[in-house]
Amino acid sequence: MEESEVLNKLGLFGLTRQEATLYLCMYRYGGLTGYEGAKYTGISRSNVYSALSGLADKGAAYLEQGSASKYIAVPIGKFCENKIRGLQREKNYLIENIPVMKEQEIGYITITGSANILDKVTEMILEAKMRIYLSASASMISQLGKELTKALEKEIKLVLITDNVPKDPILKKKSICYLTDGRGGSIRLIIDSAYALTGELTGKRDDTCLYTGQENFIKVFKEALRNEIKLIELQGGENEKDTICN
Repeated sequence: MEESEVLNKLGLFGLTRQEATLYLCMYRYGGLTGYEGAKYTGISRSNVYSALSGLADKGAAYLEQGSASKYIAVPIGKFCENKIRGLQREKNYLIENIPVMKEQEIGYITITGSANILDKVTEMILEAKMRIYLSASASMISQLGKELTKALEKEIKLVLITDNVPKDPILKKKSICYLTDGRGGSIRLIIDSAYALTGELTGKRDDTCLYTGQENFIKVFKEALRNEIKLIELQGGENEKDTICN
């Protein structure tokens, strides 16, 4: 177990670093008094009591009364589910009460960071209504397999330009798939001939992609993908069928 990564993930659920450290410590020892928390973690006694109280307030720990008050971790699955349910309630409230967004034409938007780019790609795929054209590595397509499968279930046309046959049997059977050279971390995506995204998605914080709804850009972008597909077909020659996954 990579402890630093576990602590980072707990932070995504609203715990401070000290709270996450004590929460993990509770799992190891089955519960903690303030004295034990300071002893096992090296955190000062005053900060331990403050962090344990914070864990209880945030729904990550129960306080067990006894000769010495002890804090017990709420099981991680229950804690995460409770936080997600709470966020879902807050989401519904915000959707109902936030002012109406002023409509504006989508220009050229730069998205940075692999996590933000992956969120945008996922959002685009899930919002597709008719067609998806995706040029990316087989590993990236595998990462997006759940969302792409949902699109196919909605009878959305899916065209893939990639460097290996998809492992997912549904993607392999139902998508139109062209095999070409390694894609590396590059990604190109067109949704419903209305929105496009292009750039690098390698898993790094400095990954950058361009997203747009500009009609002229998308026309040029689509033509470039068509030409790439034609080139793949020509290179296949008489064995063109071997170049297409399905």
